[in-house]
Amino acid sequence: MGSTAWRPAVEGIREVFHAEFTTHVYPAHTHDAWTLLLIDTGAVRYELDRHEHGALVDGVTLLPPHVPHDGRSAHASGFRKRVLYLDGDVLPAGLVGRSVDTPMLVDPLLRQRVHQLHLVLDEPLEAQSRLALITERITHHLAGTAPQVFADPTLADRLRELLDASLPGGITLAEAAAKLQTSPTHLVRAFSRRFGLPPHRYLTGRRVDLARRHLLDGRPAAEAAVLAGFHDQSHLTRHFRRVLGTSPGRFAR
Repeated sequence: MGSTAWRPAVEGIREVFHAEFTTHVYPAHTHDAWTLLLIDTGAVRYELDRHEHGALVDGVTLLPPHVPHDGRSAHASGFRKRVLYLDGDVLPAGLVGRSVDTPMLVDPLLRQRVHQLHLVLDEPLEAQSRLALITERITHHLAGTAPQVFADPTLADRLRELLDASLPGGITLAEAAAKLQTSPTHLVRAFSRRFGLPPHRYLTGRRVDLARRHLLDGRPAAEAAVLAGFHDQSHLTRHFRRVLGTSPGRFAR
């Protein structure tokens, strides 16, 4: 039994909570955030607005803000869960009633996307991109609508210009969407369709290029990492190996 919680530097995500419980029973309570829940082992039984539900491994559970719920393991062996608490405005307020009626969504792609988001919470732009696709898919599930298709052939190029101009610090997806007067999801889709890779991967590639130049100028890897917009040397090394197949130190030698 154990738990850990932290606040990532990702717009829209208020808190991350990972926990494993065997006998703990949650009393009735509410949150002022959307609760996006994955069950990795076991199962959870809970009441939401006085109706009984279950959270299972093959689904994604979404609990709306300000609606009472409790929670307990459905099996003696307990359960393991991962939770994202999302800001109230990340999803439309009009979905609260629908999420009370259908809190668990059985959608393998949605579950995979939420799982992938948990793996990249230390990469803000990638996490923002993945969260945008997740909230879009949830919205269409609950509202019963299809994704909108936009036709603006200049949008991807304008986003690339913004990303280039933001180096090395970068720009958030929300900031880019506000500047280009569109939605974050539309930005991710338009950019990926135009250039064959998502915005976060493009920006990381540009930062790796910057780091290469600093390394070839004779700067130490730790200094090159910060100058290129990475958190630290280990952050640079992880991406440098993925892109170039070698470490910054060996590349410079």
